[in-house]
Amino acid sequence: MTKIIALSGKGGVGKTSISALLLRALRKIPGKRIIAIDGDPAVGYSTALGLNVRKTLDDIRMEIIQEGNTGEKESRAAILQRLDYELADSLIEEKGFAFLAIGRPEGKGCYCKINEFLKQMIGDLVLNFDYVIIDGEAGIEQVNRRVMERVTHLLLVSDASRKGINVAKAIYNVAQSSMRYEKVGLLFNRVKPSDDEDIADTGPLPVIGTLRESNAIHTADILGQSLLTLPEDDVIRESERILCHFLE
Repeated sequence: MTKIIALSGKGGVGKTSISALLLRALRKIPGKRIIAIDGDPAVGYSTALGLNVRKTLDDIRMEIIQEGNTGEKESRAAILQRLDYELADSLIEEKGFAFLAIGRPEGKGCYCKINEFLKQMIGDLVLNFDYVIIDGEAGIEQVNRRVMERVTHLLLVSDASRKGINVAKAIYNVAQSSMRYEKVGLLFNRVKPSDDEDIADTGPLPVIGTLRESNAIHTADILGQSLLTLPEDDVIRESERILCHFLE
């Protein structure tokens, strides 16, 4: 069964780095097919994976909406055929994984029909993979509305700050009624030893582990380097252990 992992949390807590580390860990499993989906408008996931995005799904949306606004109407069948082609064309194939960028939020125009078509196509597409990693914005609304309604694993990421924890708890509470998932967990990231005693109570939200600050990951983030090629260190090895256990 396809495992669909959606990552969410407060901005700046390292969701994209964790998404890249998760892909790095899953690529070590022989014979597994993986697709990484960048749901952040900033398309930061591509940078963390060392990829150059030529076209996002929002670029495709905008083209179709703009053509419709200028009078070039297309039938439902024509739109579906075009979206199917464009979706395949925007998919980046790399060694060990595929990559798809969603792009920025919608501008002016009616996107409901296009979004529904694309969500259905993405849902069909991911069934060809064993693992789907969705690096989302802060919150789950965008994943739910623009990508897919169901995930198997909801992975929330937070730093040790009370604000970060409160955002994770708020997302968890919203997810209870707005998203179908099978397993949820909170991963603390970039935690200093001095922060351990200050971490607030997470309530019913289960904590799956804690990752310390990593100078290597921090430097790679600043320089825009791929996390897939970093030499292993204690933090990377610990991230692999925690994340793979979460997916068991």
